[in-house]
Formats: sequence, C-alpha cells, structure tokens
Amino acid sequence: MSSRRVRLIAEIAVAAALSTILSFITLWRMPQGGSVNIEMLPILFVSFRWGGIPGLITGLVHGLLQLITGPYIVHPAQLILDYPLAYTLVGLAGFISVFTPAGKIKPASLIAALILGGGARFLSHFWSGVIFFSDAAPEGQSAWLYSFLYNIGHVVPAIILSTVVILALFKKREKIFIEGKEARFESGSG
Repeated sequence: MSSRRVRLIAEIAVAAALSTILSFITLWRMPQGGSVNIEMLPILFVSFRWGGIPGLITGLVHGLLQLITGPYIVHPAQLILDYPLAYTLVGLAGFISVFTPAGKIKPASLIAALILGGGARFLSHFWSGVIFFSDAAPEGQSAWLYSFLYNIGHVVPAIILSTVVILALFKKREKIFIEGKEARFESGSG
C-alpha cells in the first residue's frame, strides 16, 4: 500500500473521530436532536484536501460513530436520514475545487462547496423532520415549515461557524489544506 493511501486512510479515521469528539462541544442543542458545533469541520477538511469520495467516506464514518455515541432515533429510516446519510452528504463539498493552482482560496468556490455539503446535510435532516417529527410542530404550523425552521436553526449556524474556522485555519497554515491535493496531482490521479 502506498504511503499516500496510508496517509489518506489515517486522515479519514482521525477526521471522523475528531468530528465525533467535536459533536460533544456545542454552543446549543436542539430539543429533538441537532446542535450548533463544528463537527462538520474535519469532514470538510478531508473533502477539501483529498476530494469528494474521501469526504463522503469521512462523513459516513462519522455518521456511523454518531449512532454509537447517543443518537436520537424514532424510526429506522430516520436513523439513516439523520446520521449516516446527513453526514456523508457533507463530503459533497469536496467535489468543488476551492483552491487555485497557487493554493489560494477561491471565495466563490468555497461558498458553493459549503452550500453544497451543508445544504445536502440540511435536506437530509429536513426530510427526516417532515416525515418523522411533524407531531412536534406547533398547532397550525405545517410539518414542512416546522422542519425547515428547526433544521435551518442548527445547520446554517454550524456551516457559518465551520466557515469562520476554515478561513482562520487557512490564514494560519495554507499548506495543511493543499498538501493532499498536491499528492493527488503528483500521482496523476487528480
């Protein structure tokens, strides 16, 4: 096994574990699950360094770890929508290149990547809310509006928080984000 592949596997494992640890450090927790934290950050980190497929795998592993560490489950399909699927979809951000060849962030691409990954996670939680948590909606409010407002209330702040941290880290250490990309380009698989 090449050292590049070993490094990728190790980064996926560490990122998934770190995401799980970060999920316990929250600014606030929602009553039926969901919280504002930076658990998406390591998934995004792998996605931006290595691309979409490693990002998807990192999200999947984190979603599965979430099932071990105290999930809020009301139905098997909701379990899939709120955990493995939602966090796997964060990895979609890696399919948008956020760096120039010189290693600088392309702001529009970063925003698009975060909207894609975070938005896909939001949609997974949104459908779970519409289908399985409609009884929690206030009287007279549709399940659609309730799920939209509930999930926007924790996913959007988490995306914003992750963006702020990504930009702060990038300013400190540009190389940590592009090193994996360089390895891919050198091997011809980029």
